[in-house]
Formats: sequence, structure tokens, C-alpha cells
Amino acid sequence: MPKMKTNRGAAKRFRRTATGGYKRGQSHHRHILTKKSSKRKRQLVCTAQVHESDVASIRRLLPYT
Repeated sequence: MPKMKTNRGAAKRFRRTATGGYKRGQSHHRHILTKKSSKRKRQLVCTAQVHESDVASIRRLLPYT
């Protein structure tokens, strides 16, 4: 049986946490920043947790993490 391939797009977007969850970066912080408030831009810099309902699909994309 051949090895499973890691989805490279998912590998660049998600990181495994020590407790078994996954963390991700937030969207909407690349461009069109002038209309967004400073508070909103500052909060978008922080990482977020992947929702529990999506963890199973992330685990399938990243079999060796």
C-alpha cells in the first residue's frame, strides 16, 4: 500500500496544537484595509481554532501531523 499524500495547501494553512486541535490564520487581512477599523485589523492578526466539526476533514488532509 503506498503512503498517503499530504494536501500541501492545507499543510501551509493549518498547524496542529498540543491538545490535538488545529489552529489557522484569519482571512480578510491582505488588502482593502483602509475601510476596516484598527480594532478589526488588530484582531484579524490573531490565530483562531478550527471548529470541531471541521477537524475530521482537516485530519484527513493532513494524515502525518
